Amino acid sequence: MALYVQKFGGTSVGSVERIKAVADKVKRFRDDGHQVVVVVSAMSGETNRLIEMAGLINEEPTPREMDMLVSTGEQVTCSLLAMALHKLGVAATSYTGAQVGIQTDSAHTKARIQRIETDDIREDLGDGQVVVVAGFQGVDEEGNITTLGRGGSDTTGVALAAALNADECQIYTDVDGVYTTDPRVCTKARRLESITVEEMLELASLGSKVLQIRAVEFAGKYNVPLRVLSSFEDGPGTLIVADSDEEEDSMEEPLISGIAFTANEAKFTLLNTPDVPGVASRILGPIADANIEVDMIVQNVAPAGDYTDFTFTVAKGDYKQTMKILQELVIPDLGGGDLRGDDNIAKVSLVGVGMRSHAGVASKMFRTLAEENINIRMVSTSEIKISVVIDEKQMELAVRALHKAFGLDKDSVESE
Repeated sequence: MALYVQKFGGTSVGSVERIKAVADKVKRFRDDGHQVVVVVSAMSGETNRLIEMAGLINEEPTPREMDMLVSTGEQVTCSLLAMALHKLGVAATSYTGAQVGIQTDSAHTKARIQRIETDDIREDLGDGQVVVVAGFQGVDEEGNITTLGRGGSDTTGVALAAALNADECQIYTDVDGVYTTDPRVCTKARRLESITVEEMLELASLGSKVLQIRAVEFAGKYNVPLRVLSSFEDGPGTLIVADSDEEEDSMEEPLISGIAFTANEAKFTLLNTPDVPGVASRILGPIADANIEVDMIVQNVAPAGDYTDFTFTVAKGDYKQTMKILQELVIPDLGGGDLRGDDNIAKVSLVGVGMRSHAGVASKMFRTLAEENINIRMVSTSEIKISVVIDEKQMELAVRALHKAFGLDKDSVESE
């Protein structure tokens, strides 16, 4: 007998028929003798509907009242699923985050879990019940309902799995696993049988939307086996495992596990900036003060210590505000300089733990892009990642070319 924590997202519970299908799936696990804790999101579109209603009443509602409002979406789903399980003859009890003992800090709309009281859950499981928990929410020390931020139900699932020492946390969604890249862009993308937590964190931070970053971080921190599965078809999914130090185990594995990409990037270059200590802080300080996150940064070497060029990227949605800050605050502070902005760029990234022990990945990447006449505008590297900034119109071509060059295509695997 195993203990599974199963999380079902909004699409998976988006209608009464789908909730019934989830109940059927959960029943099969119970019939096999397993203990099951189910975490559910709000029905697809429900959270947005609640937020829109709030906006019609008050354009600036307090965070506490927003948490009170949006937490009801998950409460509806968990009670309906418990009813569906009862209809199938499965004993089940539904709980809100507060009832099940998910204690958080008081940061409304973006709370973090501090501890989980598991005694009641264990008692219910011991009595043969399925425990159904409303995801995305908890309660602070003052008894206020809090929410964990968008995608927080993933975090609820992983946190419960950690607290209960579950055999596996299963994330059910509308895809059947983690792919080498987005199948909508590259039709030869293939599902990965497994991927390390470290690689999944990189892919999630670089634009892959299969899992919430906080959930992956939680799984890595508490060594929770995490599996991504489809709600709509049976299959093994993708297992996300703890990082392995055994390099010899992966000698025959591909160097690259996946390719992430995003067009949500904008680039700025300040030409002829003084090459003196403190200039980088004077450029990026006002941007940080505006709560704008900077991604990649490149500074050229200045001849004879005179002037240099400083380039960085931000999210495309911050393009106009960043441009205004640079024009009105930074350039006057620096005593002048030429400013260039470009919001028609994309970032393409190779991710793989195999990079640690194999040379030549960067050169192969650059050669592949050159053969497709794709110009590289910026480069950023880490131990297991190489990212390049290119023109947005060439993004999909770059992804497909790199996917083939590094042997990630279905055809490449099948021919081995």
